[in-house]
Amino acid sequence: MAHNFWYTMSDIDRQLDAVFFRTEHGNEPVREWLQSLAKIERKVIGCDVLKVQYCWPIGMPLVGNLGNGLWEVRSRLENRIARVLFCVEGSTMVLLQGFIKKTQKTPKRELDLAMKRMNQLR
Repeated sequence: MAHNFWYTMSDIDRQLDAVFFRTEHGNEPVREWLQSLAKIERKVIGCDVLKVQYCWPIGMPLVGNLGNGLWEVRSRLENRIARVLFCVEGSTMVLLQGFIKKTQKTPKRELDLAMKRMNQLR
């Protein structure tokens, strides 16, 4: 008897739910940033976030640990690199900050903003 080893994503439990960080004014900065990108770029980043949700905990090359409870989803777009900074609260991945990476090191401004948002959650 042959066994079917093919699974769809719906057959596997998600390890994490994903939510957008919401400011006190109701804005969702990561959602707004994503909407400013080309459709193909949104799709790549969305697929990468989904992989993290299903495969958590997961490491490099997709996820980098930035320390202090901060993580990054590392997305490779056609001719540039995107990052989505997030933290994990229980079984929820909170998307804190998104940006296009222009330098080797993650800009301090982006890290500080993500840390500030993470602290607002807690």
